[in-house]
Amino acid sequence: MLPSNTRPMNTLPNLPCYLNGEFTTLPHARISVMDRGFIFGDGIYEVVPVYGGRLFRFAQHMQRLARSLSETRIRNPLTPAQWAEIALKLVASYAEQTGAKADFVDQMVYFQITRGVALRDHVMPTDIEPTVFAMSSALKPASDAQRQQGVACVTADDFRWEKAHIKSVSLLGAVLARQISFDAGAQETIMFRHGYLSEAAASNVWIVKSGVVMGPPKNHLVLEGIRYGLIEEICRAQGISFTLRPIRCAEVFTADEVMLSSATKEVLPVTQIDGKPVGSGAPGPVFARLFTGYQQAKIQ
Repeated sequence: MLPSNTRPMNTLPNLPCYLNGEFTTLPHARISVMDRGFIFGDGIYEVVPVYGGRLFRFAQHMQRLARSLSETRIRNPLTPAQWAEIALKLVASYAEQTGAKADFVDQMVYFQITRGVALRDHVMPTDIEPTVFAMSSALKPASDAQRQQGVACVTADDFRWEKAHIKSVSLLGAVLARQISFDAGAQETIMFRHGYLSEAAASNVWIVKSGVVMGPPKNHLVLEGIRYGLIEEICRAQGISFTLRPIRCAEVFTADEVMLSSATKEVLPVTQIDGKPVGSGAPGPVFARLFTGYQQAKIQ
């Protein structure tokens, strides 16, 4: 019999995952308590949507993964081809485990890389191997009702650290921010730093004014979502004006439309902020065009 502290965690679903070169299942995956991801949150992650068995915008996700690793000075342990191989094996295993077809069920592949295992010291060790973890799960998009009616958001000051461009596993700030909206019965917490829009707890934020789609500039205060590039491409294809610039708090509240974007939300209309309607109080025409373009991009 296994000692009590090494027994599988039966509360976890018996779904496939990858850990340090081996495929296993979630209840049996184990890391050291001295892993710097556990001790310090010293690691990064990436989430790749999978539609119809295809990794969506995988090259862009690999570029952001490499950037986050470089910013944190963690060695990238795998090549893009190796990351893709792991992802596709997990996609197939998840489909098989759940009785679905891999080319039918939409999934979300999660990658996490920490600096590795070492005795606790704030200084970065240079002679350890990164810990590599990956899993796939069902992709749960926004509901039809949310897209048709829009969602409510609340606002808060952005109290997180100033390296938001790193997709770090140190997500306590985002957890606290998301809890604000959850407690208020809202979908997301839209945050402002020094009077300017930054992003939401787990989403990028876009506004529309006079037909122009606008978002905060790409800098260290905003995580550049993969949808940054995608929405710009859709706007170009749809003939919609697009710009990135500092957006004042007042501009958000007086916008014709406000939208959220993320891997799971895709693009989602916001129709209420802090209890007040956005624009007409219903999803707008620019959202409809962006949503249509997004769905087309998924099958290209």
